[in-house]
Amino acid sequence: MHGRNRRTRVAVALAGATAAVVTAMTAGAAPATADATGPDGSAKPVVQTAPRTAAAGERQGDGRTAAADVDYETWKRDVSAVTDEARPYLEDRIDKGSGEKMAVVLDIDNTSLETGFHPIWEYPTPPVEQTLELARYADSRGVAVYFVTARPGIIYSLTEHNLKEAGFPIAGLYVRDLPDIFDEVSKYKTAKRAEIEAKGFTIIANIGNTPTDMVGGHAEKTFKLPDYDGELS
Repeated sequence: MHGRNRRTRVAVALAGATAAVVTAMTAGAAPATADATGPDGSAKPVVQTAPRTAAAGERQGDGRTAAADVDYETWKRDVSAVTDEARPYLEDRIDKGSGEKMAVVLDIDNTSLETGFHPIWEYPTPPVEQTLELARYADSRGVAVYFVTARPGIIYSLTEHNLKEAGFPIAGLYVRDLPDIFDEVSKYKTAKRAEIEAKGFTIIANIGNTPTDMVGGHAEKTFKLPDYDGELS
């Protein structure tokens, strides 16, 4: 029994390390545009983004992926600057969308989970509380909460379990299976949002922290959390 528990802990740690490495590798460059697509199909430059209040730093040596110069409290304030804009938007949009099948799409690392501020072997990773609050509110209003992440399919179960442990409602979770690995991250994420729309949903908000989360349309409005020039992938 003790051996089994030890193997489980090691497996979780290795999976966490894999997630960190893969997300760091796959959160790379994206196209320069960040327009979202409105209900009528027209492009709308509606990205809400946090002010940049910290300088980019080096990767830390204790397993964290946050920028050395990005203070945790500063990051939380920058996140709140965006989520404080998202909440009233969601309230108003949901009120106006009676009868619609609505959804929100969330990235995971440093959007839904505090991946960049905790060692890779710490499992489960704590939630980004501001995003969790938005997700729970949307769910309470009948809005489906979907997750689209660049994490590999091999850690689907661990990722889903982490989200559930953190308290997130989950209507669906999209991870990168083998064919998706060869696609640009932004292309893959755009395709998954299109799949959600094909289920009959209107994506009223798309929330992430990197340019690859923002581009490609298939969302009425996008909200970008801070990534400090890629230091938080």
